[in-house]
Amino acid sequence: MDKATTKELLEFIFESLALVKKRFESINSSDDFLQNDAGLEKLDAIAMRLQSIGEALKNLMKREKELLLKVADETYWSEIIKTRDFISHHYVAIDAEIVFDICKHEMETLEQKILKLKSLV
Repeated sequence: MDKATTKELLEFIFESLALVKKRFESINSSDDFLQNDAGLEKLDAIAMRLQSIGEALKNLMKREKELLLKVADETYWSEIIKTRDFISHHYVAIDAEIVFDICKHEMETLEQKILKLKSLV
């Protein structure tokens, strides 16, 4: 992913957001992630995509910071990157409620910001 173009990274993020939304469709509460193997698989798959989104944004922040700042402030992007770092380095501590909250309340906003970035490149 490190060698991908800005356009490719934004498209990857956009596609990943679509996958997260699709996988989250049948989840109504954080408990749904923990009920059975299917729920745990969704939690794992969504967490992996959140990690990948954060990694892509981390790469973009390194080389396209000014572009990102046209859409949101540095704190916004840093929080997403920190989520990536947490998933990567503290996976055993991932909380289903936090993943649920991210999916329920943050995906639409991020998707809109990525769409705006895509229109700028």
